[in-house]
Amino acid sequence: MSATHAPTPVRLTAVDGPDQPAVTPALEALYRGFEQELLVPLWTEIGDLMPAHPRSRAVPHLWRWEALRALAAQAGEIVPVGRGGERRAIALANPSLGGRPFATPTLWAAIQYLMPGEDAPEHRHTQHAFRFVVEGEGVWTVVGGDPVPMRRGDFLPQAGWNWHAHHNATAEPMAWIDGLDIPLQYATEAQFFEFGRDAISDAERTTPDRSRSERLWAHPGLRPLGSAPVTPGSPLLAYKWAFTDRALADQLAVEAEGYGGTVEPGHAAVRFTNPATGADVLPTIRAEMHRVVRGAETAPVRETGSSVYQVFDGSGTVTVGDRAWSVTRGDLFVVPSWQPFSARSEAGATDSDTSGGALDLFRFSDAPVFEALRLDRQEVTR
Repeated sequence: MSATHAPTPVRLTAVDGPDQPAVTPALEALYRGFEQELLVPLWTEIGDLMPAHPRSRAVPHLWRWEALRALAAQAGEIVPVGRGGERRAIALANPSLGGRPFATPTLWAAIQYLMPGEDAPEHRHTQHAFRFVVEGEGVWTVVGGDPVPMRRGDFLPQAGWNWHAHHNATAEPMAWIDGLDIPLQYATEAQFFEFGRDAISDAERTTPDRSRSERLWAHPGLRPLGSAPVTPGSPLLAYKWAFTDRALADQLAVEAEGYGGTVEPGHAAVRFTNPATGADVLPTIRAEMHRVVRGAETAPVRETGSSVYQVFDGSGTVTVGDRAWSVTRGDLFVVPSWQPFSARSEAGATDSDTSGGALDLFRFSDAPVFEALRLDRQEVTR
């Protein structure tokens, strides 16, 4: 026999206030009737359900890369990778989301750590995912039997329901960030998960410099006529840093020649797109790379939907809402819905020789969801 659960009682309190009915015995009796039938009148909730502007449950927050990496290394010595836990992934938990492992109400972000010679077992899930490498190399992610190298600056999207595993072929540990739409699928009760093989084949444990997906799809402006994508996301499984870096540098060079081409003076940006469709790389996640030259500051912008940023290189100051932080390589921070965000590039002791003093920011957001629902809105203060 299935268990029956008593309904959670709804408690309504009659209060005096603008646009509220007078508190009378009749109103109290009406509210008790509502409670008995699990009903809630809109006039008591409209300010919370229909505010004048978005009021995110998330708050701006910063996580320091050095602290994350140190804790991940400790976990590497203590916590095994295998069936059950599946991944040595440590999620960012926004301090205002009740202890849930969610960076924002729709986005999940984590540092994943793989020890030398380790394999993360094969599985698949409906959640759309990506990997972004801020430092290091040596791990290959195997997606649908295709080994894909992961190196600094590479962005690796993976649409939901693709079999995938990881293996570290080197004598050094490696860390990267994972981004998924776990909170969104959790809220919509749409998620599925399935275990795969316990071990990948020897052919999949190879370490090619280029994956099959790159050989087919990584040629700018060219689409293979003999291949059709079979996933809802990008068929290209790795976007190499060399191409991203060149695109940003070329934008700034064209701007310096007086022909425009950048988002705003001193601020270049690119979006990772699906080479088969031109759309976002994943149905629920948008990914971008931004470069702010030394001394430049971006105009404050606020948007519906939330974002997570990671500093890829350089140093600077970022402002989110009423919070401001000095940031450097690897640091992660959250921009909640409708919170103004701006960034300023500043020279710092930790800047690499290749950054040229620019602040490089990797960003991922839930923008495709808001655009599909026609809920996207942006406001820029210049």
